[in-house]
Amino acid sequence: MKKLRIFILLAFTLVLQDSFATKVSLDSLDYYISHQYEYDMQKEDFIQKIKDEITRNKEDNQKLYQLYVDMFEEYRSYIYDSAYVYVAKLIDISSALNDSDKIISSKVKLGFCYLSSGLFKEAFDILSSLDVENCAIETKIEYYTCKSRLYFDLGDYNNTAEFKNQYNKTGNQIIDSALSLIKYNSAQYWATLGLKYMKSDNYDGALDAFHKMIGSQNYSEHDFAIATSSIAYILTLKGEKEEAEKYLIEAAIADIKSSVKETVAARNLAQLLYEDKEIGPAVKYIRKALDDASFYNARHRQIEIGHILPIIERERINIIENQRDRILSVSILISFLLLALVVAFIIIWKSLKRLNIAQRIIQDSNNQLTEANKIKDEYIAYFFNQNSDYISKIEKLEKWVSRKVAAKQYQGLRSLTQILNVDKEREALFERFDRIFLKLFPDFVEEFNKLLKPEEQIQPKEGELLNPDLRIYALIRLGINDNEKIASFLNYSVNTIYAYKTKIKAKASCPSDQFKKKVLEIKSI
Repeated sequence: MKKLRIFILLAFTLVLQDSFATKVSLDSLDYYISHQYEYDMQKEDFIQKIKDEITRNKEDNQKLYQLYVDMFEEYRSYIYDSAYVYVAKLIDISSALNDSDKIISSKVKLGFCYLSSGLFKEAFDILSSLDVENCAIETKIEYYTCKSRLYFDLGDYNNTAEFKNQYNKTGNQIIDSALSLIKYNSAQYWATLGLKYMKSDNYDGALDAFHKMIGSQNYSEHDFAIATSSIAYILTLKGEKEEAEKYLIEAAIADIKSSVKETVAARNLAQLLYEDKEIGPAVKYIRKALDDASFYNARHRQIEIGHILPIIERERINIIENQRDRILSVSILISFLLLALVVAFIIIWKSLKRLNIAQRIIQDSNNQLTEANKIKDEYIAYFFNQNSDYISKIEKLEKWVSRKVAAKQYQGLRSLTQILNVDKEREALFERFDRIFLKLFPDFVEEFNKLLKPEEQIQPKEGELLNPDLRIYALIRLGINDNEKIASFLNYSVNTIYAYKTKIKAKASCPSDQFKKKVLEIKSI
């Protein structure tokens, strides 16, 4: 019979764990965290309804007492300060009713408030002063449960083996008194028994009890959170961290759905993830735990989290710094490769005889690199054609000179200057340059004028594609910043180029120091 019970329990545990594996994940927890505000608003709405009832029953102390109890239950794991306010009201009204059971029950709730916020001495003082001998069973259960938790929490907070064992031993003695009064086989019974076994280091018995509590299906979301969080704690001690993580996620989700702020699930999940080197999620959940503890005003929880948070944050910063170092190394490599690419381009351009294409500005983004490649392809083709034309003209000129020399027609050589019409050639060069540039930057004139004051805008004359002002900045847009190169190309002096640029900047509608930057931002096709 005993073997059969063990088999049934094992099968139940495997089925339960399998169902967790299919439905819980960090993504599902993140979903509930993103909707936490909605759950909190539902709780606030319910609290407001109770407050409205209180307003309607101000003269009925019996009714008011129960309504204050309801308010305390809503606030007890939500907001410490509010829970404390309603405990004070409970003590006042129970004293007015002269009901000793209600007075003691109210003071037990006060002890719970002190305990939940980390005021252990105050909780010990108030609980030690109470005599529950003649109280109702529910009041006794509440008292023994609260006082046992006080000793358990003292043990966890102290965390010194000798004192912790003594606190747990005393807590278990007190919890036995509660177990003797709780209805057997109820969810409360199994939860209380599970807590006792857990604090007695009887982990198999604790797992059995908590699973029976979950199997009873007669519990609140908060009870479920406590049970699953406790199961996760035990599984962690057993080294079953993967399963423990699933239970902690379930516990954290249940805390969110019930708007519980006095909780440890998110904190324990963060620590577990940190140990597994999942630093990003660990930081997120430890911060949530700290937010909840601050919202509730749980001092001891804030201290506990305060010990963990800097460790996780330090690890996160280390990871960021390592990533930064890797990015820096990659950036240096990329910069070196880009530099090598620029050098390769310069070598290619120099090998194309007198076709010295102005060095393009190489930007870090892919769009600017694509634009540079378009410009390169267009102008290489253009200068190939230009060079071919020049070679053809030189060949014709060579033949013409050879014929004149052979015929000793030296006087005919004087017409050489008429044949070599440099001004006409330069005009043709400018016309071809303008045409190919506007092919690459069809909106250049329009966009350039947008950078000038309305009354100072430049329009080429009829028959012109670009005028000298526009041509200077067309060369700058192509990445040619050397004034001597610009002057040489346009057959101007360097001083003239300076004068043109100064005149244009004076017409700009933006600060002069930003004008060149905005010209370089004009888009190509």
